[in-house]
Amino acid sequence: SHTWFWNLIQNDFRTGNIDFEGCMRLLEKMQIPFDEDHLKHIFKKTIDKHSGDIISMDDFKAIYRALVHRPEFEELFKAYSTDGKILPDGQLLKFLVKEQFQTEANETTALEIIMKYEPIDEVRTKRMMSFEGFVRYMNSEECSIFKSQHRTIYQDMNQPLCDYFISSSHNTYLIADQLMGPSHLWGYTSALLKGCRCLEIDCWDGNNNEPIVYHGHTLTSKIPFRSVVHVIDKYAFMSSAYPLVLSLENHCSPKQQEVMADCLKTILGDKLLSAPIGGEVDMTRLPSPEALKFKVLIKNKKVGTLEQSLLRMEEDYHGETEELSDSDSEDASSEDTLPLQQGRSPSKRKGERKSSLLPQKKTKVRKTKIALALSDLVIYTKSQKFVSFEHSLQHQQCYENNSIGEAHARKLVRISAKEFISHTTRFITRIYPKGTRMSSSNYNPQEFWNVGCQMVALNFQTPGTQMELQDGKFLDNGGCGYVLKPEFLRDRNTKFTPRNVGGYSKPMSLSIRLISGHQLPPSSMSKTNKADPMVQIEIYGVPEDQARKKSSVIKSNALCPKWNETFSFSIQVPELAMIRFCVEDEVSLVNNEFLGQYTLPVLSLNTGYRKIPLMSREGVKLESASLFAHVWFY
Repeated sequence: SHTWFWNLIQNDFRTGNIDFEGCMRLLEKMQIPFDEDHLKHIFKKTIDKHSGDIISMDDFKAIYRALVHRPEFEELFKAYSTDGKILPDGQLLKFLVKEQFQTEANETTALEIIMKYEPIDEVRTKRMMSFEGFVRYMNSEECSIFKSQHRTIYQDMNQPLCDYFISSSHNTYLIADQLMGPSHLWGYTSALLKGCRCLEIDCWDGNNNEPIVYHGHTLTSKIPFRSVVHVIDKYAFMSSAYPLVLSLENHCSPKQQEVMADCLKTILGDKLLSAPIGGEVDMTRLPSPEALKFKVLIKNKKVGTLEQSLLRMEEDYHGETEELSDSDSEDASSEDTLPLQQGRSPSKRKGERKSSLLPQKKTKVRKTKIALALSDLVIYTKSQKFVSFEHSLQHQQCYENNSIGEAHARKLVRISAKEFISHTTRFITRIYPKGTRMSSSNYNPQEFWNVGCQMVALNFQTPGTQMELQDGKFLDNGGCGYVLKPEFLRDRNTKFTPRNVGGYSKPMSLSIRLISGHQLPPSSMSKTNKADPMVQIEIYGVPEDQARKKSSVIKSNALCPKWNETFSFSIQVPELAMIRFCVEDEVSLVNNEFLGQYTLPVLSLNTGYRKIPLMSREGVKLESASLFAHVWFY
């Protein structure tokens, strides 16, 4: 293996020794992920042994080993290697079956791994693996804690739309806070690239008969509706082939609603769903994500029934409008923009000053005029004001959807969870954050997933645990933005409730041995590469599954902290449970600094020795940082 290593690096050393820049370039060429602060630390330690700022080939080898040859990997390798240097394919297979619980693995599996990860030719041709190959395998996606089968679309996509959790965003046009933040096309682009399948568009009348998008009555900047539709046309199906729903918060005059309808038709063309699939309307059941692939659906108020608009399509009715009294249509805007003085403001005067930005809540029934041209684009996603579960059961059609504000929805979860679940087995239900969340903070989506709400809309622009749960949940099923709900949230006769799981519990004993961390982000307080890391492991799910356990703090080591601590969890409803690993730096006894996290569905956990990638607060993967753990459950 020495010759392999020298051959790999000698070219870079042919003109003599190399400096720190050269060292970084060489590691990049070898595809070794590193954190610059950690590398600097290892580099300094190496050159402290002699003077100057440059390193020899031997020095580089020492740096490479300090970064790559992790003792916890070495231990595993030696346990299965016959001579401590080589792992024959048979021994690798034993490791896969015994340690990684890959019961279906065979000779071919082992050989494929050797072919893919073993860098040394003469070892590879002998169907063996060196420690170098073993390290590359242990650091690969195959050894990630997230099940590789779940990285692809593996669920049944032929069930009706209401049977799925759907990745949904609120105030998609904002990238900062709701009152002053810039409205920006990037909000739409980034949500679509994240696999979001339900976007909200707040539309108002603009100049020159051009509708605009912004958060009404506030100081956010304005973007033309037309530009938003262009962005949607470009990015709609880049991350997912499944249907995209545009939830229109419509405040436009009928005249500009016609412009909107025209924009949608001309820009989206064939992508726009403007008639029922196959020309037939099945009144009893919504179509499936599979049937609606590559289609954009419009969610808006609608005049009359689907059949009436189908009859109208035969005629030309340009310029026609109809009146809807707001008692029979959903007007989320009134709930979304509550007067702020209802919030507890420290001084009355401050409250009054703030509330002048927002409309006061009107109690009289408003009349909404709706352009038929726009109304008729609404097929399977008609916005319907939520009255009560009882009312929906008697009057609501399957293509009518409700939007319920989080505060009202939370109350319903508390007092009538059973009816709530019965409702979501039939109708798509969208939850949105209350308007008083001025900094665009988020609520915990888990409590609404627990009762089967399909569209739990979050502010995608706001980092935090809530958004991390959202990102983690929708990693599942290939990241396509649709996750099939558990059977007990799809069955119309279900007796399941989150507080009374009864016969629906499939208890799972989960055991996680947190072994070590590698190249964790240094603390912002550290001038070098130090942190005092600790790990919190949290379970989110039905109330009785909620749990949080903390590791000990490892002092002043972010490069390679070792814990070797085991945490056990008992989970009643694994189908709804999420697990979150959060790494923090203990700044003081009362204050921790976030370093990185990873959240995933419990049922997407891989067993055995696994690498846990880490994400930044903004949801970006930290390239070189990870945790190493052993996962086991039955």
